[in-house]
Amino acid sequence: MKRSRDTAASELFAALYPRLAGWCRRLVDDDETAHEIASEAFTRLWARWTSVEEPRGFLYVTAANLVRDHWRKLERERRAVRRAGSEAAIRPHTEPADPSVRLLVQSLPERLRVPILLHYYADMPIREVSELTGRKEGTVKADLHAARELLRGHLRRSLDHTL
Repeated sequence: MKRSRDTAASELFAALYPRLAGWCRRLVDDDETAHEIASEAFTRLWARWTSVEEPRGFLYVTAANLVRDHWRKLERERRAVRRAGSEAAIRPHTEPADPSVRLLVQSLPERLRVPILLHYYADMPIREVSELTGRKEGTVKADLHAARELLRGHLRRSLDHTL
């Protein structure tokens, strides 16, 4: 039993780790952090190995949550640096809102963010996103549409602000 469990886990790791780490790399723009996130997702899967029905879905959703946590940490650090810089400056300098898509995706509610990450960043078809999230395909399509509309509006406002 233990041998087959170890073999199955090793095979799953060999099959999915490179793609998961690559997906994380595109999201966090750093090789080391991407590998840490992918490894942590596998560690969490291993801890729940007997209770997880869909390992691939578990890995991607876990990694998406870890990426979100990473983005939040970076944003907290940026705010702390800005606060420290503005306190030291004679007159505070306010930067325009960062219009990067990554920050905008980060700001989406989880209901919209996870389908965007899985569909557009992991290149998963809607059917697969539906299976992994436990939502109907129509719901996933509606969530993707709603997320695109929110992103479009944020980008327009950011561009208008910078012009």
